[in-house]
Amino acid sequence: MFSKILIANRGEIAVRVIRACKELGIRTVAVYSQPDIESLHVRMADEAVCIGAAPSASSYRNIPAIISAAEITDVEAIHPGYGFLAENAHFAEICESCKIRFIGPSPDAIRAMGDKIEAKRIMGKAGVPLIPGSAGGVKTKEEALKIAKHIGYPVIIKASAGGGGKGMRVAHNDVRLISAFMTAQAEAEAAFGVPDVYIEKYIEKPRHVEIQVIGDAYGHVVSLGERDCSVQRRHQKLIEESPSPVVDSKLRKKMGEMAVRGAKAVNYNSVGTVECLVDEQGNYYFMEMNTRIQVEHPVTEMVTGIDLIKEQIRVAAGERLPFSQEDIRWSGHAIECRINAEDPDQDFMPCPGQVTAYQPPGGPGVRVDSHLYTGYKVPPHYDSLLAKVIVHGKNRQEAIHTMSRALEEMVVEPVKTTLSFHRKVMKDRIFVSGRYSTDFVEVLYGSQKPANELVGS
Repeated sequence: MFSKILIANRGEIAVRVIRACKELGIRTVAVYSQPDIESLHVRMADEAVCIGAAPSASSYRNIPAIISAAEITDVEAIHPGYGFLAENAHFAEICESCKIRFIGPSPDAIRAMGDKIEAKRIMGKAGVPLIPGSAGGVKTKEEALKIAKHIGYPVIIKASAGGGGKGMRVAHNDVRLISAFMTAQAEAEAAFGVPDVYIEKYIEKPRHVEIQVIGDAYGHVVSLGERDCSVQRRHQKLIEESPSPVVDSKLRKKMGEMAVRGAKAVNYNSVGTVECLVDEQGNYYFMEMNTRIQVEHPVTEMVTGIDLIKEQIRVAAGERLPFSQEDIRWSGHAIECRINAEDPDQDFMPCPGQVTAYQPPGGPGVRVDSHLYTGYKVPPHYDSLLAKVIVHGKNRQEAIHTMSRALEEMVVEPVKTTLSFHRKVMKDRIFVSGRYSTDFVEVLYGSQKPANELVGS
């Protein structure tokens, strides 16, 4: 086992990793940008090193500064968290060349799954169901029109190196396709430095269901079940739950076996997530694989009892998985709400500022992962996530009731947050029924929603 780890991240995930390390008896090194000097992860770590100015390119994405911090503090491994450098194959290779263990999969696996076109090719070869679409990258609008005619409208154009909804456009006809194709290419180049895009059939009203997997260096890969992440805005998740209301034991088994096949196809040896779309008929299709720990990992931890961060660290240290697929048991239902510094009544506009009052919820079945404290200044430079409220109940109904109670208890002032949004969702008939899809937020805030759709109205 490692004796000292550097956490190349900030916010709640840095705090989460530090806590896991403390429980494993591992010393920790925090890195921070200048405005993050008073952040909780800096206070909690055994050592801390400033790595640059506020922009992430100067700090949390600054590879030379992070490697220098790792070398002067003599760490054996680096945990990248999520975001920033977590899925950067070049960074993983540099760590290896410096004899520092990257706590994540191999650079080859990161690179293969980071290229969405290559990922589809590998997964298709492994027998994973794919959404109908182009076999590879699409270079010209003439080629795009030909593919769209073959698979039928609507279609979606996606950036090959994309993520987070960037470089994605939907088209319902030829005219819109040409415009969307050129816009997606421009967005992809601006966001990722690569203009390559591909085209898929657009699945209308799908569920976003993902499978958590973990593998070790000895070829063992296990599925830890699914999470439903269909409550999103602009392709960014807001609420996650496990198990999914639309996945039964038969489908769970099929999707779990599919995810394990896909992970084994790239010799996967860390935690990772195979993301899928599930249509209204129950068909599922591979979308992408995230080669890192995910924001919503606590949902899986709550229903399986497995600490994913600790297992990720153990696997990186060369240990074998301590469980097989037959050992995995799921208990009850878990829901996670992301509390972001955003105003849901202003199209989720970011709202940085100082938190003068903070009261996290508590009680049975409630967990809060956060870096918040009273007096904390929410910076404008990074992701707006402030806290994750995770609850567990014996069934979905109990979990919703527990979450409603927890959200009512929680106080974050005066910064605008998504608390009001989540309180509204927990009382929404469509959400409570479990019959929602990825357009849920648009419907909730749009004119399509009748007033009597809210419980108690």
